[in-house]
Amino acid sequence: MLLSEIAQQARVSPATVSRAINQPQLVAADSLARIRAVMQEHSYVPAPLNRRRGPKARLPEQRRIGVWFVGAKANNPSLNWFQDQLLQVQSTDPRYRVDLRVLFSSNPGELPRNFANEQLDGVIVQGMEPTPECLAKLGELPNVWFMTRRSPAYPGDYVEPNNAENGRLAADYLKERGHKAVAVISTDPDYSAIVGRKNAFVERAQELGLTVHTILGRSNPGVSYLEIAPVHGESDSLVKRLLECTPKATGLYIPVDHFCGAFFRALREAGKKPGRDIEAVLGNFNPVIYHNLDHSPAAIDINLPMLVRKVVDHLLWRIENPEVVGRIGVTVSPRLVAPGATNGTAK
Repeated sequence: MLLSEIAQQARVSPATVSRAINQPQLVAADSLARIRAVMQEHSYVPAPLNRRRGPKARLPEQRRIGVWFVGAKANNPSLNWFQDQLLQVQSTDPRYRVDLRVLFSSNPGELPRNFANEQLDGVIVQGMEPTPECLAKLGELPNVWFMTRRSPAYPGDYVEPNNAENGRLAADYLKERGHKAVAVISTDPDYSAIVGRKNAFVERAQELGLTVHTILGRSNPGVSYLEIAPVHGESDSLVKRLLECTPKATGLYIPVDHFCGAFFRALREAGKKPGRDIEAVLGNFNPVIYHNLDHSPAAIDINLPMLVRKVVDHLLWRIENPEVVGRIGVTVSPRLVAPGATNGTAK
């Protein structure tokens, strides 16, 4: 099969096909996916590297990086998701030559045990925000905050979901579904991701002419948000407040999904059927949680695979460019998952 034939079927130029084979890191992700799909369909296998023409991609130097979960118990199996996501990335892209170390510290004022002995090239920080004194102990070690910052004042680079887009997507969805009175409801109201999503939802819903009720649970100061357990008793209280709203809310936005199972159970116990009496859209799409629900609401996928790619990319860039001053922030747009889309297919 000729490169020109692959290019025609993949709707790209022959030069792009050549780059996809020799320098895939230079090709846009959607184009690369189409090219590889055509190659697989026709069982096309590129010539061995030493027989190819044109420039060749050189594998980058392997980097030893850490993912530091601040405010988490050591070796918590529920935090293996970063490793799982990175393994998937590495299986499809040889550029990600990373030796990963997962690190834990129980509070934001201390570094992980044996941190100095890890000899890291850089570190990704997630969980509670380390104290300024703790961050200072990192010295010149490149570091990037991952996921929603706990405060806008975090001094370093960051990669996080676009929480404002999340809230606006939810409001637009409920408006399109014909709801006139809606509510945003959540536990853990101090969590910065919830604050950002809730504020954007309320603002957008009001722009759309909807009546908006805000129903939030109790504050939990000092919570790491890495090991949140559903608060079943609080769900009863939230449902009671929801049903007391006037005018009655028929559309519901739940910015995070860790408590939605308990909330939907409480809603049913109060005589309301989720998906029939009240339609919800979740602000996160966690397949483990989603597939254990007794109905399939719409959800907003924060695009975790892309977030992992972006944070690793940015840390590797920061390792290579330590002289660049200033704080650099990267946000990743979410996508709406239609109701019942069990594979997370975006709308």
